[in-house]
Amino acid sequence: MRLGVLDVGSNTVHLLVVDAHPGARPLPAHSHKAELRLAQLLDEAGAIGPEGVEKLVAVVKDALQAAEDKGVEDLLPFATSAVREASNADDVLARVRAETGVELQVVTGAEEARLTFLAARRWFGWSAGKLLVLDIGGGSLEVAYGIDEEPDAVASLPLGAGRLTAGWLPGDPPDPDAIRTLRRHVRAQIARTVGEFARFGAPDHVVATSKTFKQLARLAGAARSTEGLYVQRELKRESLEAWVPRLAGMTTDQRAELPGVSEGRANQLLAGALVAEGAMDLFGVEKVEICPWALREGVILRRLDHMGSVQGI
Repeated sequence: MRLGVLDVGSNTVHLLVVDAHPGARPLPAHSHKAELRLAQLLDEAGAIGPEGVEKLVAVVKDALQAAEDKGVEDLLPFATSAVREASNADDVLARVRAETGVELQVVTGAEEARLTFLAARRWFGWSAGKLLVLDIGGGSLEVAYGIDEEPDAVASLPLGAGRLTAGWLPGDPPDPDAIRTLRRHVRAQIARTVGEFARFGAPDHVVATSKTFKQLARLAGAARSTEGLYVQRELKRESLEAWVPRLAGMTTDQRAELPGVSEGRANQLLAGALVAEGAMDLFGVEKVEICPWALREGVILRRLDHMGSVQGI
C-alpha cells in the first residue's frame, strides 16, 4: 500500500510517501517539503503566533493535496518539539484539525528518540550490536541506546539547532562571547544525561541522523547525497572540532556557499555543530556513521509492524 508520513517539525513540514507492506523495506515514492521554522516563530510567551498558525495550516493543506495527488491510502500525521512545547499547542492542533481535517499526533521527546532508534536499528541490523543514536532536530536533541529494537535508555533535550540559534546566537556572524555562552550551556545540558547511558557500557556502533549531521559530514568530506543511500558516510570528531571555529567566523551567506549546506539551514549550522561536538565529546565518541533513516521511517516501520501483527504475520 502507499503510505504517507506528514512530519510537522521545528524546521520543515515534510510529507514522505512510500510504497510499503509488512515484512518489506519501505520504498520512497515522493517527497514534499516546505520550510516553516516553527521553532523560530514562537513569541515571548512560547506561543506560535497567528502568522505561524496561518502558515502551518496552509502548508498542511498543500501537503494533503500532494498526498492525494500521489495516491496515498493512509496518512500518518505527527508533530514534534515546536508544536509539542508551544504554550498554545492545544489551540494550534484544534485549528489545524478544524481547517484541514488532519489530526496531528504530538510525539513526545522520548517517543521521538525510540522511533528514531527503531529506524536506525532496522537500517544497520542486529550485527551492529549495541547502538548509540544521536539525532539533532530543529527543536531538540534526542539520544537513544540499546541492543534490541526498543532502546534501554532515551533522552530528549531542548538543544535543537533552530531553537538555539534563535535564542542564543544573535548577530551574523554571532558574537564570540555568545558562542562561548551557548557552548557552556549545551555541554552542561548533555553532561546531565551521560551517566544514564554510561551504566549500560560502551556502544558497539554510534550512528547519527538528521540534516544537521548530514551537512556536517558532507563538510568533512562525506559523499554527496546524489551518490545514493547505500554509500557509507561518517563524521569524525577531530574533523568536526576543526570546522566549529571556521563556522563561528562565517556569516550565514558564507556558510550557505559551503558544500552540502542548504540556504535555509545555513544560519543554524553553527548551533547544530556545537551540539554535535558536545555530544560526541561528552559521550566519548570518535566518529559517527550517518544513518539515512530517522523519525519518519521509524513511524512507518511502527505502522507496518502493527499491520503485520493484525494480519498475523
